[in-house]
Amino acid sequence: MFIELMPLLGERAVMITVSRVNQHSIRVNFIPSRKKEDENPALATPLSFSGTPQELDRELGTSLASYVEENLRLQTTLVEAKAEMEAAAKAAHDQAKTKAARRQRSRKMLRRRTRRPKAPPLASKT
Repeated sequence: MFIELMPLLGERAVMITVSRVNQHSIRVNFIPSRKKEDENPALATPLSFSGTPQELDRELGTSLASYVEENLRLQTTLVEAKAEMEAAAKAAHDQAKTKAARRQRSRKMLRRRTRRPKAPPLASKT
């Protein structure tokens, strides 16, 4: 069980609770902590197993490994999506900045072309 949990423990703390449900069953809860308050809550989704001690001994490791794998995959996907969105936002910002600079240059050039030449000064009669 702890071998399967190690990859997740490298990313965050996990609280484990064990309680007796009835005479034959127990419940084990795995509750990952959130690293930051603004972190996606899906990364801290608790996992709960109930069953006889024999069932849990037999199946808990496999189920926990699957949960850890999916949690880490989700974390990777969220990081990649965030990076892609930041790159897209930067590209859009840069593109808007470039368009604004082109428009400004075009306006300046247009103003230069439409200026009327100054009339030469009148010669004075003395």
